[in-house]
Amino acid sequence: MTKAADKIIVALDVATKKEALVLVDQLNGQISFFKIGLQLYTAEGPEIVRSVLSTGAKIWLDLKLHDIPNTVARAVESASNLGVHMLTIHLSGGGEMIRAATAARANSMSILGVTVLTSATEQTLCEIGIADKVDDQVLRLAKLGVDAEIDGLVASPHEVKMLRGEFRDKIKIVTPGVRPKGSDAGDQKRVMTPRQALDAGADYLVIGRPITTHPNPHEAVAKILAELTT
Repeated sequence: MTKAADKIIVALDVATKKEALVLVDQLNGQISFFKIGLQLYTAEGPEIVRSVLSTGAKIWLDLKLHDIPNTVARAVESASNLGVHMLTIHLSGGGEMIRAATAARANSMSILGVTVLTSATEQTLCEIGIADKVDDQVLRLAKLGVDAEIDGLVASPHEVKMLRGEFRDKIKIVTPGVRPKGSDAGDQKRVMTPRQALDAGADYLVIGRPITTHPNPHEAVAKILAELTT
């Protein structure tokens, strides 16, 4: 597997276990890291995680936990026991919640902190009472997470360069909102191409619909890899 392929996480944003496993099978030999988010996990539960893990793939469980510290800690323990490689929490839950999450992780599972969703804009922040610009809010939450010893950050490609400059190699940066050339941005507001996101300093690129809705997902990945290696 190429180094470029190791940087791609395919989002299994589908409705059923059957659809997810078909995609995993189609991408076998190309992609080894998959994201399971709220839609699929709500439909299929922990069994979908076990099924994908049984193929030898790695899993990022993207549940964006945001609750009281004790509840988050117990959820982190459960995810650790499932054997997932990464789990997300919302950094807006505050320092106590973040520390509860990092203290509860086990089995080499990484905690990723979500800063500001890639669908959000400054208008979105204003609606919930945050007057700062997106960059300022991302950096504030990132510092809160790093101080509480998270393993990585989730941020749009537009904030990657800023975060890399602030934290250097101290933290992994996982980047959703990645759209290959010619792809529809959909509901994402702050997007870049895969090449742009890597050049900005991202460690992992999260790509969903441009691959999962393509008539030939294998071909879609091949085109992205070609874009990354040219």
